[in-house]
Amino acid sequence: MIKAGIIGATGYAGGELVRLLLNHREAEIVWYGSRSYIDKKYYEVYQNMFQIVDARCMDDNMAQLADEVDVIFTATPQGLCASLINEEILSKAKVIDLSADFRIKDVKTYEEWYKIEHKSPQFIEEAVYGLCEINREEVKKARLIANPGCYPTCSTLSIYPLLKEGIIDGNTVIIDAKSGTSGAGRGAKVANLYCEVNENIKAYGVATHRHTPEIEEQLSYAAGYPVHINFTPHLVPMNRGILITAYASLKKDVSYEEVRAIYEKYYAKEQFVRVLDQDVCPETKWVEGSNYVDVNFKIDPRTKRIIMMGAMDNLVKGAAGQAVQNMNLMFGFPENEGLQGVPMFP
Repeated sequence: MIKAGIIGATGYAGGELVRLLLNHREAEIVWYGSRSYIDKKYYEVYQNMFQIVDARCMDDNMAQLADEVDVIFTATPQGLCASLINEEILSKAKVIDLSADFRIKDVKTYEEWYKIEHKSPQFIEEAVYGLCEINREEVKKARLIANPGCYPTCSTLSIYPLLKEGIIDGNTVIIDAKSGTSGAGRGAKVANLYCEVNENIKAYGVATHRHTPEIEEQLSYAAGYPVHINFTPHLVPMNRGILITAYASLKKDVSYEEVRAIYEKYYAKEQFVRVLDQDVCPETKWVEGSNYVDVNFKIDPRTKRIIMMGAMDNLVKGAAGQAVQNMNLMFGFPENEGLQGVPMFP
């Protein structure tokens, strides 16, 4: 049994971490960190935890936390983890950061897109990008994990096999993305009020969304050359879920069977990536509450392009579930421990 601490336990991703870790047979939560609710009982913030979690919320003292736990999860806004972490902390506990602080390897790119100064660039190179299906062996040896963003997780897993195999031109990739409102976090914002979101769909962060360089970096690794994309996210009136529809030009004529074989090569042994049957499009309702990503594709011979699709729960595989999956690899637990919940429907 390992001890876990969560900084940011009362945000949406932090709350999902609590839910998943409570069902984990090898981990115990001993620190519910929340700067906004210090000394308040956790179940008073999330009533679904009544008679389940009686602990009080604590502060974000990462130095003290490192003395008490084996793993620290930071489900916090950008910049906080980088401002708190140091060598002493990493020598005592493993850290899984759910923010973007260590995802992007170039400091200037991070600072340009996130508009903040990076407080601990000395750890960027060491940090492992925690997309388990691609970086599994590196994750196992890591002490600092950069948990991927929600849009980048779904986008990369949907596109990666074809780019890695040289089937598509990476610089023709266009990603159309849809997300539920929980992806914007729990903070009060006018744009996320019920009357603003309900019965509406809108694009946001057009050509400026800060997940763009993260997706480009990961796709560049797959392609073996610099990749630049168009990425447009949209907000839809639902609680959870991400749907990715990506388009790219084919480098050669391919059959359904050839493309299917490529996806099977990469994902046939992956529990959490499900390649759907022919002509079945991914839907968010079939992955809700789970750590699964459903992917599929459609070849368009008329335009010599291919459409790649993916769906997942942004709070699970897009955040907390992926963090737990990373923890499992880091501590030698079964990779699916605590993550075997069947998607919820309805």
